Amino acid sequence: MNLPIPFIVLVAVLSLAGTGFYCLLFTRNLIKLVVALQLLVKGVVLAFVLAGHMQGAQNLAQTMAVTVIVADTIVAVIGLALAVQIRLRTGSLDVKNLSKLKR
Repeated sequence: MNLPIPFIVLVAVLSLAGTGFYCLLFTRNLIKLVVALQLLVKGVVLAFVLAGHMQGAQNLAQTMAVTVIVADTIVAVIGLALAVQIRLRTGSLDVKNLSKLKR
């Protein structure tokens, strides 16, 4: 059974985005939330590349993908830095403990 490449990529997009979205909804650990956001964005980047391939604009799709990857990396670094600071201040990475940061 030969499956077309766009179908395989579409399944990968849906699985990455679905896993990331599921983890965003049901995870309370801050580091796991950053990883879930990374999974979700990687699925979207793969969708950009697939859409560019289907439209015949691979160069534009790859440029968009690189731009999104760079921006996503910056968001991940800042999110992990915030998670480390929250861990130092509250002693936990649970999202519910963020209310302890109020004065």
